[in-house]
Amino acid sequence: MRTFTLTLAVAATLLAQDGATRQNWPHYGGTQRFWRYSGLNQINRANVSRLAPAWIFETGQTDGGLQSTPIVIDGVLYLSTSWNRVFAIDAETGRELWHYFYQNPPGMGVIYSPWNRGVAVGEGRVFMGTLDNHVVALDQKTGREMWKVNVEPLEKCGCNITGAPLLVKDKVVVGVTGGDSAHRGYLSAYNIKTGRLAWRFYTIPAPGEKGNETWAGNSWKYGGGSTWMTGSYDPELNLVYWGVGNPAADFYGDARKGTNLYTDCIVALNADTGKLQWYHQQIPHDVWDWDTAYESVLLDLPVEGKPRKLLLNVNKGGYAFVVDRTNGQFIGAWPIVRNINWTKGIDKQGNLIGRNEPKVGVPTFICPAVGGGRSWNHGAYSPRTGLFYSTGIEWCQEITARKEDPKEGQNFFGGVFQLKKPPNGEAGSHLDAYDPVSGKRAWSHPAKYPLLASVLATAGDLVFTGDPEGHFFALDARTGAKLWMFQTGSGHRGSPVAYSVKGKQYIATPSGWGSAVAGLMAQIWPEAEHFRAGSSVVAFTVR
Repeated sequence: MRTFTLTLAVAATLLAQDGATRQNWPHYGGTQRFWRYSGLNQINRANVSRLAPAWIFETGQTDGGLQSTPIVIDGVLYLSTSWNRVFAIDAETGRELWHYFYQNPPGMGVIYSPWNRGVAVGEGRVFMGTLDNHVVALDQKTGREMWKVNVEPLEKCGCNITGAPLLVKDKVVVGVTGGDSAHRGYLSAYNIKTGRLAWRFYTIPAPGEKGNETWAGNSWKYGGGSTWMTGSYDPELNLVYWGVGNPAADFYGDARKGTNLYTDCIVALNADTGKLQWYHQQIPHDVWDWDTAYESVLLDLPVEGKPRKLLLNVNKGGYAFVVDRTNGQFIGAWPIVRNINWTKGIDKQGNLIGRNEPKVGVPTFICPAVGGGRSWNHGAYSPRTGLFYSTGIEWCQEITARKEDPKEGQNFFGGVFQLKKPPNGEAGSHLDAYDPVSGKRAWSHPAKYPLLASVLATAGDLVFTGDPEGHFFALDARTGAKLWMFQTGSGHRGSPVAYSVKGKQYIATPSGWGSAVAGLMAQIWPEAEHFRAGSSVVAFTVR
């Protein structure tokens, strides 16, 4: 009886958290807590078999696929696509309301990948980062450009903005790519109304700043540390949480000896000033390209019987890290894939046990592959089940590190790689349900190819995602049983969302195969070269 009462109390606490979306899908991660969980339950396990398309919207641009997360506010769906195009769509009918096509400089396609992963919407504006490293603000009703600012000259940094901005109070916060180029990463915040720079946090400290001593010589100038995905925000603590990518050169670390702060860190910044409040480095002196850039999921859960404010982040190297989000204290880490050999493990203090580093001039077998134990596609957390849902990929590679000198704004990998199958079994993927603190697995759903779309969890006890062949499907959130599937015509690389219009619930998913990681798959699966391209949004409802 006591255990049952405690379970009810914990469940009530979890359901009271504000991580759920309902009528709208207002932020990139659903809410600023990044649960990717909808509190809508009109579509549920009992009727999901009757789910059918309500409308389909074709964007007309298939380059790089469709990696976006739609934003839905008051019956309007806002979608960004490749080459910095933005559409406002009637979320009930699929009718286009307006579009905006950003004018990128000529020749962009020769150097840069074209994708964009999302917009932010608020204060009557739609915000997007661009391939030529600008931030634009559009009128939410008309799509008219209201302001545009240059973050940093493209020629200098060799970087751009592909991640969705994050709205925090009166600021729009944007990250930047460049972790695989000779560049010094940063995070920038701009005034929502004027576009004026409010603050900038450099992910690599300059001389005289705390942490610069973790970089040998002048390696800090070109050390990478990109902020290419979207962060989270805790209004109670007034902290912005952002994951920082790998140091550069990716695989050759001799020229940057030291722990290389703040690469491979979760950083917590004061939302008003951008000042660093705490950090937690997952991988000191990364030589594997294991970004800590993925989503930060904010959870309030008991640890050893005591309530804690937690942050969960899945690292590209195949581990999920859990820390106290008030101070960065390490709580634990657990694997999301079976094939990991770059480290022998992680101890109770968060330290790596053993390091299998790439060797200069000699191929070194490393698992997982450079595409990650999971790619950037996001997991989801359900307060109803208490489970965190994440995909995992079983693949490996041979890395050959090599000495490389930096050239400002140019690629700076410090090695080459070739994908390989795991030593004990076939390459493949799976979608799993975990206890978010202990990592105990509740169930696992296998997949033939890497699952590269985000996961959506709903109060209907459903989990949605899609595969590279174009199948969009729903699983039972409690058992992992497949309950429904639909062929959308192209593979899935974006993020499905849930919303309602006039009391009717919808599930909308981007469909459009592409991306750099998708392009690597043919090294293991030759047939992946023939997976169908596309770029559309398909909205489903129960008929």
